[in-house]
Amino acid sequence: MKLPSFDKARILVVGDVMLDRYWFGDVTRISPEAPVPVLKVSRVEERPGGAANVARNIASLGAHCTLLSVVGADEAGECLQRLLTEQGRVEAMLYRDDSISTIVKLRAIARQQQLLRIDFETQPSHEVLQAKLADFRQRLPRCNVVLLSDYGKGGLTHIAEMIRLARAAGKPVLVDPKGDDYARYHGATLLTPNRSEFRDVAGGWKTEAELTAKAQKLRAELELDALLVTRSEEGMSLFRAQEVLHEPTQAREVFDVSGAGDTVIATLAVMLASGANMADAVRIANRAAGVVVGKLGTAVVSREEILENMGE
Repeated sequence: MKLPSFDKARILVVGDVMLDRYWFGDVTRISPEAPVPVLKVSRVEERPGGAANVARNIASLGAHCTLLSVVGADEAGECLQRLLTEQGRVEAMLYRDDSISTIVKLRAIARQQQLLRIDFETQPSHEVLQAKLADFRQRLPRCNVVLLSDYGKGGLTHIAEMIRLARAAGKPVLVDPKGDDYARYHGATLLTPNRSEFRDVAGGWKTEAELTAKAQKLRAELELDALLVTRSEEGMSLFRAQEVLHEPTQAREVFDVSGAGDTVIATLAVMLASGANMADAVRIANRAAGVVVGKLGTAVVSREEILENMGE
């Protein structure tokens, strides 16, 4: 198949943003204070994470993105705004909440191995979330696809209302879910849980037939058009009414799976916003995932890399 043009695609992304900080260095000794390695930091990197990484992936593919989210009135929030502005093709509407700290995930890495992750996070206030919902209504008519990136950090308190508004406006709604309360995603176009997230909600399975039965039951209960379960080394499976499409894994070498789900849902959104059908969107998202897991940390995929992965 040929890739459609992405430059007219406009995606509205709402969700939990975070700043991914990486401390890179070497470990040559154990601390005399406790039996832990001493990391001598030689390089620091900062990247947009969570829904901000989804926006970054959309921009990297050559599409346009509006991002609605909440950050603290702090240095990390300023850093996220700057990184997203530098990206280009991303209109970052980050609401400042004085009562919270911007979510930061700090990773210490030596020899391409993660030694430690430290998380800083607090939930946003009700007033700021109401303001974000008002802007969601205003921005809705200008987008082709709505993407809701739920990291369970409190930024999508009004997700049920957002799904209702978007579907009423005739916009496809893609949701990357979190937690075990999937009722809040009722009526979405597509849900994209990974294997462990789906197992937490639907229970385990021993056969493909059992997986299909559980997936179709959940899809019907939530009145979804489709359910996509990403299955790591087993590829990904798309469940629609009367149809199951399985895409085998595309990764040549798995280096880091962090952020792969962001790449998958971003690619799906861009493909659908560009006029592709669901099956083709899943095939290309699978290709994109195969590229991004070969990179370290939260990374992005370009249109050129997908074409290369397709052998074109």
